[in-house]
Amino acid sequence: MEAREADIIDQSAKVFMRLGIRSVNMDDVAQQLRISKKTLYQFVTDKNDLVTRIVRHITTHHRTCIAAICGQGHNAIDENFEITRFVAEQVGQMHPSIHFDLEKYHPKAWDLLNKTERKDILECVTSNMKKGVAEGMYRDDVDIDVVARIYISRFDACFDGELFPANKYRFDKVIWELFRYHTRGIASDKGLKYLTKKVKNELPGK
Repeated sequence: MEAREADIIDQSAKVFMRLGIRSVNMDDVAQQLRISKKTLYQFVTDKNDLVTRIVRHITTHHRTCIAAICGQGHNAIDENFEITRFVAEQVGQMHPSIHFDLEKYHPKAWDLLNKTERKDILECVTSNMKKGVAEGMYRDDVDIDVVARIYISRFDACFDGELFPANKYRFDKVIWELFRYHTRGIASDKGLKYLTKKVKNELPGK
């Protein structure tokens, strides 16, 4: 992808994240990007194409950033904490209707998001748990495959608008609660002590 094209996809993603998907048409996108609609259509065929390419762009960006976090040499709990911080920052900037709009109006993009994110989350959580068990931070009797799949189902639930209506719950706060819930469930005595201290120091009020 050439630089100009990549910039248009990136800037369009920010527009949708801020304003939602259904409420924004291609004229709005062009206006927000301060380009002509003709220029926009040089890079995408229609709104469906734009949304699908944005999803691909976002999932790639998330994968790259999380891989960078995993390469920093943290212990398993610190690594999961930093990944959660990154995810919470991302969802904190997201318009509450994004998931609903994707699922209802852009099924191809929704399917891509589901398949890609689930695969990435499964790999990330599995790797983190293996690391934590080896370090003694997590219990050595954890069924890693089962717990990783349970985690995916819980992560999906965080974006359920009926379960967590946007006018009552913030996505980022729900994500942080999932972090604590998940980590406490798999932590060894050593890990639990470390987690308690970390949450007290870095998440005031928790």
